Amino acid sequence: QVSLLFTSYMAVMGVAMLITGVVSSRIGPKNTLLIGLVIIIAGAGLAGMSETVMQIVGWRALWGLGNALFIATALATIVNAARGSVAQAIILYEAALGLGIAIGPLVGGVLGSISWRGPFFGVSALMAVALVVTVFLLPSTPRPARATSIVDPFRALRHRGLLAVSVTALFYNFGFFTLLAFTPFPLDMNAQQIGLIFFGWGVALAFTSVVVAPRLQHRFGTIPTLVVNLLALTATLAVMAIGTADRAVLATCVVVAGLFIGVNNTLITETVMKAAPVERGVASAAYSFLRFGGAAVAPWLAGTLGEHVSIHLPYWVGAGAVAVGAALLFAARGHLTGVDAPEDEIDELTDEATAVTVGN
Repeated sequence: QVSLLFTSYMAVMGVAMLITGVVSSRIGPKNTLLIGLVIIIAGAGLAGMSETVMQIVGWRALWGLGNALFIATALATIVNAARGSVAQAIILYEAALGLGIAIGPLVGGVLGSISWRGPFFGVSALMAVALVVTVFLLPSTPRPARATSIVDPFRALRHRGLLAVSVTALFYNFGFFTLLAFTPFPLDMNAQQIGLIFFGWGVALAFTSVVVAPRLQHRFGTIPTLVVNLLALTATLAVMAIGTADRAVLATCVVVAGLFIGVNNTLITETVMKAAPVERGVASAAYSFLRFGGAAVAPWLAGTLGEHVSIHLPYWVGAGAVAVGAALLFAARGHLTGVDAPEDEIDELTDEATAVTVGN
């Protein structure tokens, strides 16, 4: 039942990603962000007022709809609005994301130790603050020249580079959310202790996403760095599979995994923005639709395998999924040779693609 809290949220978010561009291109990015935040506030608040786990599962699905409208639009808005390169904008995005990921488990652990309803009401309150900040600090954003169609993300996936990165992200997210959703069960600690462990995970993620990822990318290139990084995450999940009964091993591996997840999040997001000559909002929607598919299946499958087969098996399956993602990305490297090209060349290709699309 608890694993369904992740699955309902991720499944709705993945499907809803297909409509984010449709909504944003008709009412504007800022209005889309605001609607997404209002839905998150309502979903989290209603989850906190629930009386059963299945009621929370339902409200988490509503929460996922709001998150879809917010996440895809926020990424495209930051990339388009920030001064500087796409890489610098994504590092800014990942820095903010990493800070939230680091603090979230700590705050959630404190609130959860007071009441299980506390984290839900805490999210609702924090998103209310985000709503006010967005209303007053984000300038009005014009609607795109062309309204996006719901089929545009599927058309974008015809670009083999974008498809390869998106499918890689699907398998990567399967392993990532196996770690995230299943690990609290074998750890069997109180809310504050688990919050502290995932606080360390978040700090590691934030550090590598902002500081380490750009340096590795500059020295070794985007795709080689991603492939090696995915293999390192595979090895970490394998260690967790072997040492599932040892809390110290699990806790250490969670923090170590944060190092690899931070590098991956920054570089794979940047690769998506550059992999195909399509509008960035469309690329983000197509990529997110596939990656959240893996994220939706993983928590439920991990819970089922861990409860009915073996507590070690979820990590073995997660490690296998990430290894498949690494192999796919390596095999598709020929379609991604342009991701390290100068950004003015990539922008020119994107502008040409937009012009062709509008012309059609």
